[in-house]
Amino acid sequence: MVPCYECARILVPIEKQNHVVKMKVAIIPGNGAGDVFHANWYGWAHKQINKMENVSCDLRNMPDPITAKESIWIPFMREQMECDENTVIIGHSSGAEAAMRFAEKYKVKGIILVSACVTDLGDDNERASGYYSRPWDWTSIKANTDFVVQFGSTDDPFIPWEEQQAVADGLSSDLRKFSDKGHFMNSSFPQLMEVVKEKIQ
Repeated sequence: MVPCYECARILVPIEKQNHVVKMKVAIIPGNGAGDVFHANWYGWAHKQINKMENVSCDLRNMPDPITAKESIWIPFMREQMECDENTVIIGHSSGAEAAMRFAEKYKVKGIILVSACVTDLGDDNERASGYYSRPWDWTSIKANTDFVVQFGSTDDPFIPWEEQQAVADGLSSDLRKFSDKGHFMNSSFPQLMEVVKEKIQ
């Protein structure tokens, strides 16, 4: 039986409580990642971003972590994570699709997409998520964001480059193209931090 992880939140460090938090960053993980604080680069990035001045980073063990249904994740991002016009959303894999669908409906500061795609790739679980049930509204996403940065790798074992390029074409994203990062599942992601610092500080 697939485990279901309870929603969790790491609070802003005490030393930041005396500062005015000007910008928020929300990390939206891929589906099936288990405890996100120990999966891929999520926990590492969360710690690094929370060290930045006047920035608060939120990372959660998401509800419905296996299928990652749009009908559950988008309201959770809006109501529980409080993503808004002062939020930069970093989305990985299924989290990238969640970031794009969120930005179709709501204004955000920007989105950083990692291993994004446009179709369910013939996978039943991905199809059940709901993200791919209709065309992407690229115009609304661009109108609701100040910037879109995209990380993709041509050797991604799950997402063909054509899918990633379709996102780049649709959003006119600032595409950071690699040939050796796979599905971006390493324990650290310094290139991501460079972008976060560039866009926030």
